[in-house]
Amino acid sequence: MAGRIPQSFINDLLSRVDIVDVVESRMTLKKTGKNYSGLCPFHDEKTPSFSVSPDKQFYHCFGCKESGTALTFVMNFERLEFVEAVEMLAQSLGLEVPREQGRHRGPTRSDSDNEPLYAALEQAEQFYRRSLRDAPAAIEYLKARGLTGEIARDFGIGYAPPGWQNITDQLSGAGEKVRLDAGLQIKNERGRVYDRFRDRVMFPIRDTRGRIIGFGGRVLGKDDDGPKYLNSPETPVFQKGSELYGLYEARRALRRIDRLLVVEGYMDVVALAQHGVANAVATLGTASGEAHFHKLFRYADEVICCFDGDQAGRQAAWKALENALPALNEHRQLKLVFLPDGEDPDSLIRAQGRAGFETFVDNALPGLEFLFQRLGQGLDMASVDGRARFAGLIAPYIDKVPKGVLKTLLQQKVSEETGLGTAAGPTQRRVRRITRPDSKVMRLSERLLTLAVKYPGTWQKIDAERRQEVLDSGFDLGLLSEILGFLQASPDADTEELLIHWSDHEQYPKVLQLARKTLEIPAEMAASEFIDGVNKLCEHGRLRRRRDALLGLKENPDEEKFREYWAQRTREPE
Repeated sequence: MAGRIPQSFINDLLSRVDIVDVVESRMTLKKTGKNYSGLCPFHDEKTPSFSVSPDKQFYHCFGCKESGTALTFVMNFERLEFVEAVEMLAQSLGLEVPREQGRHRGPTRSDSDNEPLYAALEQAEQFYRRSLRDAPAAIEYLKARGLTGEIARDFGIGYAPPGWQNITDQLSGAGEKVRLDAGLQIKNERGRVYDRFRDRVMFPIRDTRGRIIGFGGRVLGKDDDGPKYLNSPETPVFQKGSELYGLYEARRALRRIDRLLVVEGYMDVVALAQHGVANAVATLGTASGEAHFHKLFRYADEVICCFDGDQAGRQAAWKALENALPALNEHRQLKLVFLPDGEDPDSLIRAQGRAGFETFVDNALPGLEFLFQRLGQGLDMASVDGRARFAGLIAPYIDKVPKGVLKTLLQQKVSEETGLGTAAGPTQRRVRRITRPDSKVMRLSERLLTLAVKYPGTWQKIDAERRQEVLDSGFDLGLLSEILGFLQASPDADTEELLIHWSDHEQYPKVLQLARKTLEIPAEMAASEFIDGVNKLCEHGRLRRRRDALLGLKENPDEEKFREYWAQRTREPE
């Protein structure tokens, strides 16, 4: 994979590009004073509330609160990921995007190196689509599955005809190496090159930019030779462990994706889309892995995975839950749906219609509830042994959850389930102190996070000693710690620079959400609240250190240490 794009290049790119040109090339703007205005492309409106500032090189909608730089606009308007938007802006200026080597060893492969593969795959997709018109058996198969010509067109469904050399004949401009590297053909031990896909209905797999990166091919009948589904192999442009079928189509169909539904197969995705459920995606012959979930949660805060209701389905659900834990936080939720025996999403929505299917999905089981149910199954939670066993079983899973509010709440729930939260001994008090941090600090840190994103300059108005005290407080402040650390190192940073810096970070959606948030107080009052909040956070930190020290003295009395503790407390500001 290519390395990270240097921040210096992104800053230079934004200094060269004119946001007015970028926006005006995609929508109609009208000069209004020193700014430009127009109808917001991100929500329906009749009166213009979308404003572009050439001075600040920033856009803002007073209706839906969307805001950001030229880069943010391209990401949202074109529905691109961060790297893709950078490449598009750079291309418009005739610039090549550099990459940092980082830990990568050896030469990196750029998109320009892969252009012949993309071109070959695009040609193959066009050939398969043309071939479908002259394949009555394939057309009948799709009709029997309830698909219309329109949905087949929207998903680019085609047909690979029988024969061993169709791709060679149709892609005469692509050399043998390109056809093999693209996964379109196979070379056997005797050196013979032949087509990978033959007599199969073809489903093109696209990346989030809409480029063809691979195919899935399905046999027409149950008794056909070979596997039911055949996917492209791993190639320089196609990695099964991180790609999702239907994600591009979902992003194109929906302006906003509130939740994503993960199903098993191509036909499930297409059938659901035909019935108006456009937010379904599928993994590509692999289990839902950690990389899949990191990608899914970049586009939606709620992910619902659909499984068979049998033992194998529940085992698959458990594996998916394990892989999802590192991607969860207090803003992201995983849910699980277990289908009735013999049903799949395709058959279920055809039998019950969209309303019936969505009612079924709405009753999905929260993944973390499944975690507690599964690990507690068969344990006697009324006994000490049962509770100890449960605590031991669940600990490794909670360790996978990133630090933050969700992890804290899970630790608190374990404490309550096992009785550790109500025990009276010193060891139990220590556990309670670890697993049930002060809720006031959690609420305060969330408010400070909002203020830090909205008014980052206020951080520098706080006394340097007090700022360092917050950074060294020992509290698990999650994203707030990262942002305050960035502001400490970049004293002149504003909200726009925060957005740029976090653009390719998994927490970017939250930073963007906070930047858009409307505060019902004037800026000067917000600054005062931020400073007061920092002072309170410092007080909480000092109070916690006192409690820890005092508890330690109670457990291990020592007169000299007590004198040190008392002297230190009298020196601390109240």
